[in-house]
Amino acid sequence: VQLQAYGGGMVQAGGSLRLSCAASGFNFRPNTLDWYRQAPGQQRELVATITSSHAPDYADSVKGRFTISRDNVRRQLYLQMSSLKPEDTAVYYCRLALQGRTWWGQGTQVTVSS
Repeated sequence: VQLQAYGGGMVQAGGSLRLSCAASGFNFRPNTLDWYRQAPGQQRELVATITSSHAPDYADSVKGRFTISRDNVRRQLYLQMSSLKPEDTAVYYCRLALQGRTWWGQGTQVTVSS
């Protein structure tokens, strides 16, 4: 299993970014996938989840601002982030939980300046 997250960067508050995660090495279509983030000095937290049927769920802190989606043909997971706030600054990770194991992408840094 390989997960590679990319698309992070630096943006001003109120701006937007789109993260992507390229997946390989497993059957992409039937699996739930997640985005997590970890800010300096804080625990990693769940940001958004998308099921195999494309049903999304979000942390309260990002509802209405972030949109998770997936492309089963391209084997890509996405996170569209809008109305970004400085508190969204973190390393963002894509995650797969499968058959009792967990795989993480390498993370992509998002920095939101005020």
